[in-house]
Amino acid sequence: MAELDCRGLACPGPVLRTKELIETGAERVAVRVDNEAAKVNVTNFLKSQGYEATAAQEGPDFLVSGRRTGQPAPVQERPGAGVSAEEQRLLVLVAKGCLGEGDDELGRGLMVNFLATLKEMGPALWRLVLLNGGVKLAVEGAETLASLKELEASGVSILVCGTCLNFFKLLEQKAVGETTNMLDIVTSLQLADRVISIT
Repeated sequence: MAELDCRGLACPGPVLRTKELIETGAERVAVRVDNEAAKVNVTNFLKSQGYEATAAQEGPDFLVSGRRTGQPAPVQERPGAGVSAEEQRLLVLVAKGCLGEGDDELGRGLMVNFLATLKEMGPALWRLVLLNGGVKLAVEGAETLASLKELEASGVSILVCGTCLNFFKLLEQKAVGETTNMLDIVTSLQLADRVISIT
């Protein structure tokens, strides 16, 4: 059993250290982390790499255990040059809870309308990434929740930053999307053909 102590590491440290460990060929791994977001991120990462993964709380920490049972999920390829605009992957990155500057109340209303209208982008809309204050849009009670659930149901992938949820103490209130880490976000930006950033 290969073991890692990732307590005290900021995102994406625990996932990157886990990635380095499994690249050595480790069949069984145990990764100790000290927060809920890291637990979720390491567990999801191991599963994506063909490991059966479980997490258990041990005092204030979590121990994520993994055993290789299959192959990693295939890497998504970019569509490549010469494809139509409809076939390109569009990623929208939202890093705050309101749209524009000037008046926050107006900005929150504009963000509600923006997310409700994103579906008009059609099949080109591939992924929505929420980080920093943007994660508040994906929690229970948010005015934007119905629009985000509709986008997810239509096939849009929604990634919600686990470190940000943890910072705002909202990890348990997330109601839509996949809790993720900075490695997945950076990889998504790399795979996207176009990026719209709301920061």
